[in-house]
Amino acid sequence: MKKNIFLNLILLISIVGFAQQKPQKFIYPLKAPATFDATRLVRIDSVFQRLVDNGTIPHAVTFVAHRGKVIHHKAYGWRNIESKTMCLKDDIFRMASQTKAITAVAVLTLFEEGKILLDDPVKKYIPEFANPQVLESFNEADSTFTTRAAKRDITIRHLLTHTAGIPYGGGNMRKIYDKSGIPVSPFYSLENKTLGDYIKTLAKCPLEHDPGEKFSYGMSTDVLGYLIEVVSGKSVDQYFREKIFEPLGMNETYFYLPENKQYRLVTLYEKSAAKPLIRNVRANNIYQTFPYSGAKTFFSTGAGLSGPVEDYAKFCQMILNGGEFNGHRILGRKTVEMMRKNAVGNMRGEIGFGLAFDDFRPEYSYRSIATEGALRWGGMFGTDYVIDPKEDLMLLFYINLEPNNTGTDFKVLFHNLVYQALK
Repeated sequence: MKKNIFLNLILLISIVGFAQQKPQKFIYPLKAPATFDATRLVRIDSVFQRLVDNGTIPHAVTFVAHRGKVIHHKAYGWRNIESKTMCLKDDIFRMASQTKAITAVAVLTLFEEGKILLDDPVKKYIPEFANPQVLESFNEADSTFTTRAAKRDITIRHLLTHTAGIPYGGGNMRKIYDKSGIPVSPFYSLENKTLGDYIKTLAKCPLEHDPGEKFSYGMSTDVLGYLIEVVSGKSVDQYFREKIFEPLGMNETYFYLPENKQYRLVTLYEKSAAKPLIRNVRANNIYQTFPYSGAKTFFSTGAGLSGPVEDYAKFCQMILNGGEFNGHRILGRKTVEMMRKNAVGNMRGEIGFGLAFDDFRPEYSYRSIATEGALRWGGMFGTDYVIDPKEDLMLLFYINLEPNNTGTDFKVLFHNLVYQALK
C-alpha cells in the first residue's frame, strides 16, 4: 500500500513538473484545443477571406499559439495579385519595426554578459555622441539652425525606450536629416554604406529634445545596432544569427534575402478607400525592393528584417517562455521581466512602453480586448504581434499594405477575432 502511494506521489510530481515546462516547439493539434471555441475561430477565416475577395486587402497570414499549441495558422489572398500567385503560410514579409525587439534582445544579451550597463552613456562606446546638442531654432529660408548643449548624455536606456531625442524625423528634423544625408524614414539605404557610416553622421545632428524627457520614436534602435557591432566586434547581421536566429530556429529571417528565397517575398501594396489595390512605389520604390536590392552593406536594426510569420512566432514564444525556446536560453527570466515593465511613465499617455514593446498598462486596458500587461508591436507595412503572458497566448498578423487608407485597423480587427474565441 505504501509502495503504491509512493509511486503515485512520484507520478504526480512528474506530471506537475511536466506541466510547468515551457513549450520548446510548436505543436499543431488536429483540432482546436478545449481552450478555444472552434466555431468562433472560423470567424477569422470568413472575415479575412471576405476582405481579400472584395479587394480591400491583398493578402494576410495569421499565427495564434496558446500554451505552445498552434490554434490558427492560415494564409489568405495573393502573394502577387497581378500574376495571381497565391499567398502561402511560409511567405516572406517585410517586418519593418518588428526588427526593433530583436535588436533590443541582442543588446540585452550584452547586458547579461556584463559588457554594458543600461545607464552607460552611449559616448563610452560611440565617441561621436559626446557633447550632444538640442535643436533650438530652425531657419526655413536656408535650413540653418541653432542648438544648445543637452542637459545630459544619451544612455543605452534612453535608446531602448526611444527617449533619446532621435526621431525618424518630420518637419524641421527631416530637413536636417536630408541635408546631412540621413536616409528616408524608416531608415533604408541601397548605397554602399554601413550602419556605422550613417550612425556617425546621425550623431552630428541635433537632438529633438533633451534625453529622457520625451518619447520620440525613431532611429534610436539603429544606434543600438551599431553599438552591438562596436561592443561585440561582429557585424550585427552575424551577431543576430549567432545569438538569436540560429538558437531559436529562425532560419528564414534576413536583412537581405538569398536569391533562392526572393520569390517568396510578398508584393507590397497600397490602398485608398475608393481605389483598387496598387503596387506601392513610394520612396523611389525602395520600400518594395530593399530586402533584395542595392549594395546590401547596410543593416537597418530598426526596420530592416524580413521573414515568415512562424519565424517571428518563435521569437515571441521565447519572450512568453521567459527567455528560452527550442532548447536554448537567449535571456534570463528577470531580464525579460524588466523588458516588460513600463519604462516611460506617462510620456505616451495611457499606453506604456518597456524596453521593446507597448505595455498595455491599466490606464490603457479599457481600449483593447487584449489582457492588461500584454505586449504589442508591429511594423510600418502592417505586420503586428501581441504577446499575452497572463493568457500564455501570442497572436501574429502579417500583411504588407502601406499606406492603408481603408479606414480599418486590421491588427485590432484580428485581436478582437482571436480573443472572442478564447474560452
